[in-house]
Amino acid sequence: MQYVDIKIHGPVATILMDHPARRNTLNPTLIEDLQTAFSDIHQEKRVRAVILTGGGEHFSSGIDLSVLDAIAKMPAHLCQDELFSLWQRCSELLEQILRFPKPVIAAVDGAAIGAGLGLALAADLLVLSDRAQLNATAAQRGLVGGATGALISFRFGAATAARMLLTGESIDADEAYRLGMCKKPVPPDQIWVAASELANACAEAPREAVQATKQLLNECVGEMLLSQIVAGAAYSASACSTESAKEGVAAFLEKREPEWR
Repeated sequence: MQYVDIKIHGPVATILMDHPARRNTLNPTLIEDLQTAFSDIHQEKRVRAVILTGGGEHFSSGIDLSVLDAIAKMPAHLCQDELFSLWQRCSELLEQILRFPKPVIAAVDGAAIGAGLGLALAADLLVLSDRAQLNATAAQRGLVGGATGALISFRFGAATAARMLLTGESIDADEAYRLGMCKKPVPPDQIWVAASELANACAEAPREAVQATKQLLNECVGEMLLSQIVAGAAYSASACSTESAKEGVAAFLEKREPEWR
């Protein structure tokens, strides 16, 4: 795996997204590496819980916009298929985590943006550092945060989802704690320790009971969630081909304000 490292401490595995130079943006290689990592850990019987975190100063800045820009420059007959393929792979990763039979704790330090936030919310539990920032700014780039919107709404309610998605408002660690999104934030150098404490607490319960509880939460209580994620990914892919999306992505890459028509 090029961009992911796995470490195992007792019953807890840590999956580290290790592409800090790009703020752990989700390009096809990193998505594939994460799928491989979760598949490998699925087979590890000694592992009872998983911590998902990002290397460097940020959890993940979401879909790699340079990938979207490259796809947008492809011939028209290839562009849409590539966009749907990219977002489908992203939605498959989210579903893999939601269906994963062991508890997953997302340890978020720094920014979790767009699909990166969706990745964190696919985990069962959140641990935030006191400098964490949760953002869903797709609309401000001319894009649609489909799968992320579904997960925000499922985890924290439609009102919070609307506020984040429509205004692009960032939620910091203290606000996330106030909203019940996470336990009390910790300093960055304590985030793995705090996540490990949660993971070990989850690991104390019988394996069968934990797996059944995850199924209850994510597939019964959240019976519509998986289909909403698939539909959301389709919305995201469709939006990527619009002129607004092309301008929003180009403006970001060129470090300027977008000029909307």
